[in-house]
Amino acid sequence: MSVVPFVHEGLGNSSYLVGLGDDRAAVIDPDRSVQRYLQAAQARGWAISHAFETHLHADFISGALELRAATGAELFVPAAAEVRFPHRAIRAGDTVPTALGTVSVIASPGHTPEHSSYVFRSPGSPPMLFSGGSLLVGGAARTDLISPEATTGLTRAQYRTITSAFSGLPDETLLLPTHGGGSFCSTGSGEERTSTLGLERRTNSLLEHRDEDEFVSWFPTTFPAAPRYFFRLRTVNQGGPQLRAQIPGPPALPPRDFDRIRRGATVIDVRPQTEFMAGHIRGAVSNAFRDSFATWIGWLVPEDAPLLFVLGDEPLDRVVEECLLVGYERFAGILTGGMRAWSEAGFEVARAEVVDAKGARRLLGDGAVAVDVRELNEFQEGHIPGAVHIPLGDLESRAAAIPADRPVLTYCGHGERSATALSLLERLGFTDLVNFDGGFGAWQEAGFGLEL
Repeated sequence: MSVVPFVHEGLGNSSYLVGLGDDRAAVIDPDRSVQRYLQAAQARGWAISHAFETHLHADFISGALELRAATGAELFVPAAAEVRFPHRAIRAGDTVPTALGTVSVIASPGHTPEHSSYVFRSPGSPPMLFSGGSLLVGGAARTDLISPEATTGLTRAQYRTITSAFSGLPDETLLLPTHGGGSFCSTGSGEERTSTLGLERRTNSLLEHRDEDEFVSWFPTTFPAAPRYFFRLRTVNQGGPQLRAQIPGPPALPPRDFDRIRRGATVIDVRPQTEFMAGHIRGAVSNAFRDSFATWIGWLVPEDAPLLFVLGDEPLDRVVEECLLVGYERFAGILTGGMRAWSEAGFEVARAEVVDAKGARRLLGDGAVAVDVRELNEFQEGHIPGAVHIPLGDLESRAAAIPADRPVLTYCGHGERSATALSLLERLGFTDLVNFDGGFGAWQEAGFGLEL
């Protein structure tokens, strides 16, 4: 069986197109951006006939219904997911025949209660295990996305899954997980996206744990912070998301119309942070369009907010696609002509100061407070002495911890998250704000002192 992987670097996820023989194909854990699957299948002369879901996803909107609308594919979903749209409910031990072999279902709960994995077999080839969010390369997926009360039971289930669910499969079995490096759903090395069961049995540190109770106590302490939107998309996927054709795109708005509606919407400035700092609409959220764009939209923007966009050279269709991927469907408009048109129409253009490492040290010496918006593990590995640590995802709720009577220097690893932080603090009424371009990386390169 031929496999074509599709990786979303920002979400840290993979989905797969698999040739089933007889010019038919399956997609495993499709996301909402289905055109890439359709194009890849067409290029190979395949018709997509099957879509398999390993679990109800928390980090992206499923594309299974989109695939069915486009191709008539049959949808295979774990019965325990209790989805509310037409599908074929599958259970442990079920087998789906293909022209080249079979697909068998293995119960693999832990990441979610209903989680199932799929083993694709064909004569003369090693089995292929599509493990979703169970066993990952160098790790396993987190178990705390259902509820605090469910975490212990799910962690116990995850231990049993990774230690015994796949024991009947040979070492040469190819491991093709959905979650991987960069995913807030996963723990693991993050260096490779696929592996073999034999390699994981030899090198995956989670499989070294022999005490289940010890694992249950320890494993949840390794999880990164979870974006807020993770706790609502499971329900959306269970009910069945809208088809993209049903969702209107953003209209182009001249500056005066844009200004008229922006107070009831959230303005997202997707330009690079340097352009945002040089001139922006006061109150806009800076979220430079990059791999992690969708994650930060989902983490920082209210789920029901109408979205207005300020673009530079960024492709509108890709911006919209990334918003749809994490469940944002209310598009209020884009600013026609960008910031130049805004300025020429006579509206205020806000600006923010940007400094390099020497400028940052000078500001701190003059009494500014450094606000480190990186994640906790990054902060613990080293930070600017005296910095206030507030991860970006918590900034609005914890902004009261930042002194209001001193200049504020925002910094992260390189400068993008800190630009977002500056824009959020500006929305909250902070006025003396400076972004550290280059962030902690530039501070280290300059040889300045740090705290651990």
